[in-house]
Amino acid sequence: MRTTFDNRIALVTGAGRGIGRSIAISLAQEGVFVICVSRSEKTSAAVAEEIRQNGGKAEALAVDVSNSEAVAKAGKELLEKYEHIDILVNNAGITHDGLVLRMSDEAWDEVLRTNLSSCFYWVKALAYGMARKRFGRIVNISSVVGIMGNAGQANYAASKAGVIGFTKSIAREFASRTVTCNVVAPGFIATDMTNILNEEQSKAVLDKVPLKRLGTADEVASLVTYLCSDQAAYITGQVFTIDGGMVM
Repeated sequence: MRTTFDNRIALVTGAGRGIGRSIAISLAQEGVFVICVSRSEKTSAAVAEEIRQNGGKAEALAVDVSNSEAVAKAGKELLEKYEHIDILVNNAGITHDGLVLRMSDEAWDEVLRTNLSSCFYWVKALAYGMARKRFGRIVNISSVVGIMGNAGQANYAASKAGVIGFTKSIAREFASRTVTCNVVAPGFIATDMTNILNEEQSKAVLDKVPLKRLGTADEVASLVTYLCSDQAAYITGQVFTIDGGMVM
């Protein structure tokens, strides 16, 4: 079944690399105009240019998603320019790992602001327009760590668990306006972060995965793209793990 999109405009955060880049490219391949957001103007511009070079439509936007004022300003300017944003994918995320007893307040706060508060900021900035239009797709990227927990990642796990609770709540708030809100929770995905693992670390990771391989960013992007499509109109408030069977 081919997914369909009707002159949609999407905003994808963390689009400069990894999973976010794959999501932006996947949506663009379906004819969606994609606003590629990252903190770095260089990386967001590179992805937008890659999309345009392949016949898609995109623009780049450098925003610190952990800054509520910056997000509010960007959202206001985008709505003045385009009138509506139909699809919001909150993918931006960071890690500052460490055991709780050694974790600084700064490491806790920065991870929570970037991974969780940013979702709140962007929904506040863009979802009112979706509700008025009576169409919207919001997909928030969490992690299996937000479901299972992980030693040394209390801040990251808390932020990703928060994304799940936040999404389920806004799904109920926006359902009457036919705006769907879902979570995609990846497991171990082949990205820059996993490429630095040594052989012993890689084996320890794969021992936890029943399918015995890492997932790909494109596999995550395919799931996100479906949830953003017209075909996913009856799916909201759900958490989709894409993890090779880690969470069953």
